Amino acid sequence: MFGLEVVNPGFLSLIQDLGRQGSAHLGLSAGGPLDLHAFCWSNKILGNPAHAAGIEITVGQAKFRALQDITLALTGAEMQATVDGQPQYNWQRFELKRGQLLTLGACENGLRAYLAIAGGLDIPLVFNSAATVCRNQLGGLASEDAPFGLGNKLQQGDKLVLAKLPLHKIPRNCHWVPRRFIPYYPNELTLNVLESYQSDTFSTEQKSIFYQGNYVVTPHSDRMGIRLAGPVITSALTGIISEGIAPGSIQIPPDGQPIILLNDRQTLGGYPKLGCISRRDQSRIAQARPGTVLRFRWANFTDHTKEWCQFMQFFKL
Repeated sequence: MFGLEVVNPGFLSLIQDLGRQGSAHLGLSAGGPLDLHAFCWSNKILGNPAHAAGIEITVGQAKFRALQDITLALTGAEMQATVDGQPQYNWQRFELKRGQLLTLGACENGLRAYLAIAGGLDIPLVFNSAATVCRNQLGGLASEDAPFGLGNKLQQGDKLVLAKLPLHKIPRNCHWVPRRFIPYYPNELTLNVLESYQSDTFSTEQKSIFYQGNYVVTPHSDRMGIRLAGPVITSALTGIISEGIAPGSIQIPPDGQPIILLNDRQTLGGYPKLGCISRRDQSRIAQARPGTVLRFRWANFTDHTKEWCQFMQFFKL
């Protein structure tokens, strides 16, 4: 049964779940939510399983109409949400009665919001995931011509079917995210770097330039990667044999301007890489708007591995 209609998809609205894991050897990008922190909370406060599909909304200016009484949660970037003109706050669950209109304005801070529906969405799985990856033409809504989706972004008039996944029981006072877990999306970020890959091919001088420099997120960034403008750094290598790329990899192309590779990145790459942004910080950079200033600091694997394991245990990933 249809539960939600897309009245206006805004700049970019995509169906996402936890992503198409384990398929990189086939040349397929994982997809999935760029801000995993906000996505997981949207499902948790509804009692959904962590893998339940929801909607990632970039920039905002979107509208959705309830086709039946449903329960929703909205997390991530502040987009001045209203229900039939009345303000609706982020980071909590709320009811949308049949015929009511949820409207999102332009993002005031951050870049991406996540809309989850109690019970999840009924989206066909491709390689065990409903995640939309436009460049792979996989995932998203199905049609008669494309029963497994074509990786299309949501369009005006699309109607979403509820999955009715079994809900976990949650305490009555846990229908919102505790304040200490609600992030602020600033215009300046300091990100933790786990050096790896070809880090030993960058001289001490080049690393000093990188760690002491200010980099700015450019408008050419997307779900494949965050392109930066700032101090040029170089490696002793001009190229490498193509190898697998982990999420958050800091790739240095010939122009010396770093690119932080994200969920929809290519699976192989032949440019030197200094290391990776820590897994938790990848959610923070997902909310970085063009013009955001980034700084980097060296981090050790032990502390950030422990932090990531705690995150996965908390959300049962």
